Amino acid sequence: MKCVIPTFCAAVILATAPTVFSQVEGMVYLQGGTFTPPYASDSAEAEAGPFYMDEYPVTNAAYFQFLQEQPGWKKENVKPIFADKGYLKHWPLHVKQLSDLQKIKNKPVVNVSWFSAKRYCECQGKRLPTVNEWEFVALASATGPIGAKDPEFYQTILDWYSKPSGSLPADIGSTFKNYYGVYDIYGLVWEWVLDFNTAMASGRLASGADLNNDLFCGSGAAGAADPNDYVAFMRNAFRSSLKANYTVGNLGFRCAKDKKDGTP
Repeated sequence: MKCVIPTFCAAVILATAPTVFSQVEGMVYLQGGTFTPPYASDSAEAEAGPFYMDEYPVTNAAYFQFLQEQPGWKKENVKPIFADKGYLKHWPLHVKQLSDLQKIKNKPVVNVSWFSAKRYCECQGKRLPTVNEWEFVALASATGPIGAKDPEFYQTILDWYSKPSGSLPADIGSTFKNYYGVYDIYGLVWEWVLDFNTAMASGRLASGADLNNDLFCGSGAAGAADPNDYVAFMRNAFRSSLKANYTVGNLGFRCAKDKKDGTP
């Protein structure tokens, strides 16, 4: 069966904030721009956008629909090269209809590989966000595009990062909503990005900025003076530990889309 390519509506909501953003068909539009990526040892700037990002992480219900259209990605059919043995292990053994996922349908789908997340997004006419795009969105607190001077914002992130994992995440939309209107960028699940394996492969961020290698030694990261450095370290360390066929119980994803001429 063919992938579903959604038709995007023309509804645009302009914000009164300095950064203009709009929401189109379940996505948030970000003008983007240049920014200093967290966890860089110099002032090198990165670029992101303009682009769209999903308002919420992808749910189990949405992923179930994808599997109906792409049966090759069902648990019993997926090849080990594309997903390890943990693929969708939180789902019941035999899922034939959406009602079989009633208790988890509104929770973010986890235990999915980079390959499967990438294919899902492609089948929606989208793609996974890049590291720069994700980090651009992640800089925003609830009240502004740059949360670096908001200690409460980073304490919330640190509290979540230090929380033991194990149980399934809460429903989407139940945690942090940032300045742009993007939900759950923190507090629910970690998320796949398109270029996840470039974060620390050569000691440089995707932007080209050098990493502050002092933070990689012993307790250096935990003792970072800037909590922004520490949370960014945690993200990049996690990304660098992954392989494309890995599945993790607290790792999900959301999609992004390029803004092209003629689109809202």
